[in-house]
Amino acid sequence: MTLQDNFGRRFSYLRLSVTDVCNFRCNYCLPDGYQCSEKEQPLTLEEIHQVATLFARNGTRKIRITGGEPSVRRDLPDIIRTVANIPGIEEVALTTNGWKLPQFLPEWIDAGLTQLNVSIDSLDPRQFAAITGHDRLQDLLQGLALAKSLSFDRIKVNAVLMKEHNGDQLPRFLEWLRTTPVTLRFIELMQTGDNGGFFDRNHISGESIRTDLLNDGWEPVLRKAHDGPAQEFWHPDYAGRIGLIMPYSKDFCSSCNRLRISSLGKLHLCLFGEQGYDLRPYLQAGSLTQAENFLIECLTDKKATHFLHEGKSGATAHFAQIGG
Repeated sequence: MTLQDNFGRRFSYLRLSVTDVCNFRCNYCLPDGYQCSEKEQPLTLEEIHQVATLFARNGTRKIRITGGEPSVRRDLPDIIRTVANIPGIEEVALTTNGWKLPQFLPEWIDAGLTQLNVSIDSLDPRQFAAITGHDRLQDLLQGLALAKSLSFDRIKVNAVLMKEHNGDQLPRFLEWLRTTPVTLRFIELMQTGDNGGFFDRNHISGESIRTDLLNDGWEPVLRKAHDGPAQEFWHPDYAGRIGLIMPYSKDFCSSCNRLRISSLGKLHLCLFGEQGYDLRPYLQAGSLTQAENFLIECLTDKKATHFLHEGKSGATAHFAQIGG
């Protein structure tokens, strides 16, 4: 059985947040740093096991572990190992700011990690520090080099493009991709409850970049079953690939294949939905059957699309809440 909504979309991909804490201060997400607002503790290892089991029983094959910043949890290797050992789960991905990537990566791989996404919003050290609040670019690049030495090649690098901060750095990123075998994904800045003015000043349309890529000989890559929303492109003269995540593009939501669970155990049908549906009482009661019935019922509320084009970002104040 695969989870399906009223529009025929099937969901084989779960984004599972394990904390809303983040130790970076990215200007597009948490410019003032993490502000603790929740008294409730994040999902325990046992609750994470139950969530992964529940979704695997219902057709989920890929789970991405997100935050906040998931590596602030000391038990992250145990979380990866737990998810990787659930029958039916084929891919275990992790999204991280990479703050201690050289230190942690070997342990994550040993635990069962199959795919890694790292955020690098600039290849200029000073600009990177200005965007994130931390001078850690070299650590991230060392982590990528370590991954290559370990033959771990399923790596994607995320960069949020912003007019005032890194909008002029596309040529530098492209030059980097000539010899760097990663997929670099340019993400359109998205409006949230906290960043309205910042969004208005900094949004860059991904469609213009897509047009330039196609004109320069880049070719589309065929999507795989559990892929996320990025449109990927390859070029024979480049070692790396480019992905574009364009939530403001036409029909962006028609290929949606993912659901989200927050670090507090709430189901989010959309990153920009108005509410979360609390699964935690069923997890704590140990009733996966009741949790399954609740999950299937909630899916009937999933809308055909988000409402970003109308300036409505739902209940998402910032992306650290449910991992983007």
